[in-house]
Amino acid sequence: MTFHKGGFHPAAPVLLPAVPVGLHRVLDLVVSGEATSRAEIARRSGLARSTVGQQVAHLVGHGILEEIESGESVRGRPPRVLTLSPRAGTIAVADVDTLASRVAIADLTGRLLAEDTVHVRLDSGPETVLERVSERLLGLLEKAGRDPRRVRQVVMGLPGPVDFQRGCAVRPTGMPGWDAYPAAEALGARFRAPVRVDNDANLMALGEAVQDEVDTPLLCLKIAAGIGAGLVTASGDIYRGADGAEGDVGHIRAVDGGDALCTCGNVGCVRGIASHRAVLRTLGIPETTDDDPRHGERELAERITDNDPAAVHALRQAATAIGELAAMLVVMYNPRTLVLGGPLSDLRDDLLSGVRAVVYQRALPLTTRKLTITTTRPDGTSAIRGGIALALRGVFSEQGIARLLVDDRED
Repeated sequence: MTFHKGGFHPAAPVLLPAVPVGLHRVLDLVVSGEATSRAEIARRSGLARSTVGQQVAHLVGHGILEEIESGESVRGRPPRVLTLSPRAGTIAVADVDTLASRVAIADLTGRLLAEDTVHVRLDSGPETVLERVSERLLGLLEKAGRDPRRVRQVVMGLPGPVDFQRGCAVRPTGMPGWDAYPAAEALGARFRAPVRVDNDANLMALGEAVQDEVDTPLLCLKIAAGIGAGLVTASGDIYRGADGAEGDVGHIRAVDGGDALCTCGNVGCVRGIASHRAVLRTLGIPETTDDDPRHGERELAERITDNDPAAVHALRQAATAIGELAAMLVVMYNPRTLVLGGPLSDLRDDLLSGVRAVVYQRALPLTTRKLTITTTRPDGTSAIRGGIALALRGVFSEQGIARLLVDDRED
């Protein structure tokens, strides 16, 4: 592997200590905002004040929590409140797509610190993409004044089937060189932190599900170069299949798929007639140009805005095919929320109306009576937000907390 340039190298395995239940409980209460003082923690946790004091001292001593004066006091000394320390660490997230990758860093409260876009094509190969993405993330860390040795978790989304346990893509289409490439291992060597690699539609679904007042189960369809699905269960977990192939729904045969050739080698797949790339191909619109990597996206939006008959017809046909697919998935999974994402979702009214019409016509009334059909957040950060949420779950798991307490990394 040639990805170790840049100064970081794999660390030797560290035997992680068991995390005391009391310490875990104290940290949970502070991170969630349920308790911000020692007295509140003792009251909510049922732990003795002496135990709370010991655990707080331990967390403050390791730079995970800090205790500061709140400045809100009617009389006497201002109360002291506990909060996550900025020194506790940072998480890094990358949402890799076919033409560009969005990268971001966040603190351990989930607050977004900085984000950027890396214009590198997925078909450049994993080493090139990971190198460019890593360099940009390191640049964001430097600009934000964050120590790269205190990156606690890295999450990367890929637009293809992913083996979550191994941290690599599995037999993806349109991703030369990515099959079984050890992406998690490569990023882990660079950042010396745990790495989670997941499917981009899964991260997009999680990013939508963690928003306030969003009901789960939540099903997200990402309509881009391909069509992928992510499902977040009622308990808030991402549904994952046995081999990383869950959600690759673009390869299901469309009702009116005809003989359109798909990248998988089959004909009539939904991806081949209703993906963003397929719509552009139907209209003869180049996906990119030398001057504008988002040329196809912009051109299609302009044609729809101008009510170009061919563009409107192509979009409506795609919406019908996606609606048929969505109706089948709604019957199968019975979600509370169906979210449409990707470039086609930006054409909100035309796509939504077409998909809704088919879903409500084709799916059983019991599965649609409380169903909300909408599009992803308008700022396009759903997958990044999902990556942050997934990273935080890892950081504040029992194993993640143990890592926080064993910060023996060398300069």
